[in-house]
Amino acid sequence: MHRTLRSALLGILCLLLAACSAAARPGAAEQAQVELTVLAASSLTDAFADMAALFEAENPGVRVLLSFGGSSELATQLAEGAPADLFASANMRQMQNAMDAGRIAEEPVNFLTNSLVVIVPADNPAGIETLADLANPGIRFVSAAPAVPIRDFAEQVLDKASADPQYGTNFKEAVMANLVSEEDNVRQLAAKVALGEADAGIVYISDVTPDIADQVQVIEIAEAVNVVAVYPLAVVSDSAHPDLAQAFIDLVLSDEGQKILEKWGFGPAPDATSSN
Repeated sequence: MHRTLRSALLGILCLLLAACSAAARPGAAEQAQVELTVLAASSLTDAFADMAALFEAENPGVRVLLSFGGSSELATQLAEGAPADLFASANMRQMQNAMDAGRIAEEPVNFLTNSLVVIVPADNPAGIETLADLANPGIRFVSAAPAVPIRDFAEQVLDKASADPQYGTNFKEAVMANLVSEEDNVRQLAAKVALGEADAGIVYISDVTPDIADQVQVIEIAEAVNVVAVYPLAVVSDSAHPDLAQAFIDLVLSDEGQKILEKWGFGPAPDATSSN
């Protein structure tokens, strides 16, 4: 009887000790979790949030840490040694900067295309109807800071338009004379127009997201003067998890990944390397 009681008490004691041991290690499961850090252009915010959720679901124990910003800012962070596993840039220029800094060893893959549009506030107080109207005196035009990809692409559009007699050789000069603000990234640019703090801006079509769609009007840019933005993606050379980083790229390029990008307004991955 006493022996049985003693055994029972010992069993209970062991269970209590085990419970206390587990309680003494809060977050042990989280500490064992692998973190994959992705630096991505701000225009990818919504699409990569969906991509990360899918990747985590397919890879239990992996947490994707997303850091969004202007591609030029992210390339600078990489050049200064910021830890990361993947870099998704909105143009090849900033990817090249990361490569020149020794942070990208493998050839980047181009994983989507994007096109440019003009956006104006929903009530369009400046009465802008076409790209040409951006040169009208008094227009409050907003763009991104120099070296941010959307600024580069917007200036390419203005350069092409200036070479077209329909717009005139001084077109770009007239538009840039209307520049009232330079934002850190394209999402800030789009938000400024949506809030009515500017009359117009040139953004990627993918930046007309559901949260601002009813606050802006979209004005198409003629194909003859528009440009196609091509986004490259690459594993960071000193990634702590290169196999997982490659698996993320594989997901982005998969049919499922491309459907996510299409859902958020992006075009399909191109067949050839961008020269931008």
